[in-house]
Amino acid sequence: MNSHDDFAFEPIPGLPEHLPEGESILWQGKPGWIGIASRVLHTKLVAIYCAIMLGWFALNGIYVGHSGFEVLQSLGIPLILVAALFAILVGVAYGLARSTIYTITNRRLVLRFGIALPITINLPFAKIETAALRKHSDGSGDITLAIRGKDHLAWLHLWPNVRPWHLRKPEPMLRSLPDADDVAVLLADAMAKELPAGLATPPQPKQPQGNPAGQAGLATA
Repeated sequence: MNSHDDFAFEPIPGLPEHLPEGESILWQGKPGWIGIASRVLHTKLVAIYCAIMLGWFALNGIYVGHSGFEVLQSLGIPLILVAALFAILVGVAYGLARSTIYTITNRRLVLRFGIALPITINLPFAKIETAALRKHSDGSGDITLAIRGKDHLAWLHLWPNVRPWHLRKPEPMLRSLPDADDVAVLLADAMAKELPAGLATPPQPKQPQGNPAGQAGLATA
């Protein structure tokens, strides 16, 4: 059986070209597809909506005098449509997670994503103003990056690796990392070593407040 490598055309998976001399990979990872499904495609909200609609169909059938069997029979097609919808959402979430690779080197952060049309975003540490860690109840976490300067990529260009609702000044995001705490410490340490004095702070992934503007440490959001 032949295996298929989504990144076979890249010299290094997740990177469009070989790293220049003196640059090395510190970490590579992917988002978890369950977190993508839940927090990007909002499958929980979709499930609640579908449950309400199915309940309404059932109650309406009972109200007009249908038997229990007739009610269940009338729910057959809606249940099939709901199952098909969730199959599509799960497939998209899995595809988004599989096609995404986050890379941290000793000089920059690279986001490679896109199912049909792969996109690579290079973020030198000097471009990152602040980074914040947000943990979720399932143990995963997101790392959000505020970018220096006035030039920013479009929100849709970054989706789904972007902070929700921040449309005017989009903030790239490493989503649903299963080892978010370790990645936060590694990123903060790499930034502190690479950036000039005054632009970086020691790794601080457990601080409850964001860092002041002009610093590049990590804080929890």
